[in-house]
Amino acid sequence: MIQRKEILPFMFNKLLSDSTRGKTEKIILKLALISFFIHLAVIYLMKFNFIDYPSNSELLKNPISAAYTPFSFILIYEVYLLIYYLPRSFTTYITKQYEIITLIIIRKLFKDLSALELTENWFEIKGDLQFTYDLIASILLFYLIFLFQKEKTKQIILQGAIQPMVDKFVKNKKIIAVILLPLFFIIAVYTLVDWSAGIYIFSNKLPTFESINNLFFDEFFTVLILVDVVLLLFSFFYTDQFHKIIRNSGFVISTILIRMSFGVSGLISTILIVVAVLFGLAIITIHNKYEANPLPEKTI
Repeated sequence: MIQRKEILPFMFNKLLSDSTRGKTEKIILKLALISFFIHLAVIYLMKFNFIDYPSNSELLKNPISAAYTPFSFILIYEVYLLIYYLPRSFTTYITKQYEIITLIIIRKLFKDLSALELTENWFEIKGDLQFTYDLIASILLFYLIFLFQKEKTKQIILQGAIQPMVDKFVKNKKIIAVILLPLFFIIAVYTLVDWSAGIYIFSNKLPTFESINNLFFDEFFTVLILVDVVLLLFSFFYTDQFHKIIRNSGFVISTILIRMSFGVSGLISTILIVVAVLFGLAIITIHNKYEANPLPEKTI
C-alpha cells in the first residue's frame, strides 16, 4: 500500500526516471523507423496505382517527404525530454523548447524539398522563398541554441557552489512534470482523433499542410506558457533577486513569441521563432553577467 507522501516519488520514478527515459527512447526510435517505411510504402503504392486515393497532398507525392513522419516521432520524444528535464534544470527545459521548434522547421524542410521548383524564378515562387527562409532560420537557430547551451553551462558553474537546489522548489517542479506528461498525452490523442475525423476515405481533400505541421504543437506551447508562468510565480518564493526574476520572465516572453508563430505563416512566423530564441539567449547572457559580477548593495 502506497502512502500519500510516497505517491509523488512513485509516479515520478514510473514516468520520468532514467530507466523509463531509456525505454521510451527505444520505443520511439522503433516507431520512427517503422513509420518511415510505412509512409514510403504508401507513396510507392500510390505511385504505381496499387492504392487509388486521389490526393494532392505533398506528403504523398515524393519519397523525400516520407522523412516527415519519423521526424514527428522524434518530436514526440523531444516533448518527453522537455518534461523529463523540467524538475532537473530549468534552463535545459527552455533549451528543449528551442530544440522542438527548430525540429519542427527541419521537419517542414523535408516536405518543402519534395515540392521545390528549380527554375530561374526562384525568388518569385512563394514555396521556394519559404524554403529559403526556413533553411536560413534552421542554421541560425542551430547556432543560437549552441550559444544558449554555452551560457547555460556558465550558469551551472557559477551557481553550483553558491546556491544549492531548493528541495521544495524541485518538489513543485516534479509535481508539474508528473501532471504534464499524461496531460500532453491526452492532448495529443484528442488532437489526432479530432484531425482524423475530418478526413474521409474517399475524399480528395486533406487538411492543409500548415494545419498538419502545427498539429498538437500550438496547444503544446499554449500549455507551456501557463507552466512557465506558474514556475515564475513559484520562483518568487525562493528569490527576490532582480536578475533572476527578469531571467524567468524573459523565458516566459520567449515561449509566448514561439506560440505566436503558430498563428501566422510565411516569413513572419520564421522571424518570430528566431526572435524568440535570440531574446532567450540575450536574457541568459545578461543574467550570467549579473551572476559573475554581482552589483554591490546600496547603503544609505
